[in-house]
Amino acid sequence: MRSRSKDSNKKFRKKFSFKKKFCRFCKDSSLEIDYKKIHIIQKSLMDNGKILPRRISGTCTKHQRKVSREVKRARQMALIPYSD
Repeated sequence: MRSRSKDSNKKFRKKFSFKKKFCRFCKDSSLEIDYKKIHIIQKSLMDNGKILPRRISGTCTKHQRKVSREVKRARQMALIPYSD
């Protein structure tokens, strides 16, 4: 079996730069996570109603737990729909 050289692998690799994600709740302390504030909670949900994971949304662990708790409360109060 023939091994590929390092130069031939370089042309197949996609150039992708990582952008550091910051927690928007840590950055802006005026944003308060509450189940009654639907406009803030909606930004933490996908189109199908699922909660965005931390690695995609960029929220810290502490605020991700709060977001998930408040999303579940808002679903219970029928302010937002359950996921499919």
